[in-house]
Amino acid sequence: MSKEKGNVRRQWAVGSLLLLLAGCSPGTPKYLGGNLNAVNHTSAAINSFSVNGYGGGNASPNGYGGGVCCVMLPSQWSPGLKFKVEWETDPNPNAKIKRKTSGYGFDPDAYAEHKAKYQQYTAIVELPPYETESLCSLKIHFLPCNQVRATTACMAYGQPGYPINDPLNMKEPAVCPK
Repeated sequence: MSKEKGNVRRQWAVGSLLLLLAGCSPGTPKYLGGNLNAVNHTSAAINSFSVNGYGGGNASPNGYGGGVCCVMLPSQWSPGLKFKVEWETDPNPNAKIKRKTSGYGFDPDAYAEHKAKYQQYTAIVELPPYETESLCSLKIHFLPCNQVRATTACMAYGQPGYPINDPLNMKEPAVCPK
């Protein structure tokens, strides 16, 4: 075999191998990971919350929380995309609970009485449009009347251009909308 034919065959073999390997490269991911944060606009403490089963931690009354990694979101937004938010509140987070007479912690009966007032909620929330390039985190806003809103904005709550502008310290209305 001539040297020239050997070079052509070798180049063809290497080129074929490269094409095969390129076919093995990973495609576009179906999901993207991001932090899960909370903004609590109510006077109740958010003891815990989750989005589609991904735990988000807790949130102070009229404050912030979460900052937990990670929640998985579809890499491509599509209309009608919804997710399930579950949360537990302590409606009286500043209650004085009787402490144990010796040692540390709360009196078990007093704590059980306080904990019995915790409330659990579930909401189905529509995910607002987002661009894959600008997907930073999922921020869940807990509002009065057990309303929930969400954003994937990269900026922090309160910054100019942030899409949810409800005040942090909101009062529960006498009658909640249905």
